[in-house]
Amino acid sequence: MKRSIYKGCLTCEGAIRKMDGRKRKDVAKGATVDVVLKKDQRTGRLTRGVVKDVLTNSKFHPHGIKVRLADGRVGRVKAILP
Repeated sequence: MKRSIYKGCLTCEGAIRKMDGRKRKDVAKGATVDVVLKKDQRTGRLTRGVVKDVLTNSKFHPHGIKVRLADGRVGRVKAILP
């Protein structure tokens, strides 16, 4: 069973369906996502933003699809929010 990144948050775990961001077809421009920036890979700190561009060309990536956020930062998608 996969554990949620939002451990302890009942709203996020149960009521909201969350996609994990490893499939390119699930990531769309304009979507609100949580990403891990390159500088935060060791800590796993998440940054929330809106997708401006999808940078990964493959259909699937085990660490998450790489995207550019609206503010210009680049990271790998860990969660897609509704």
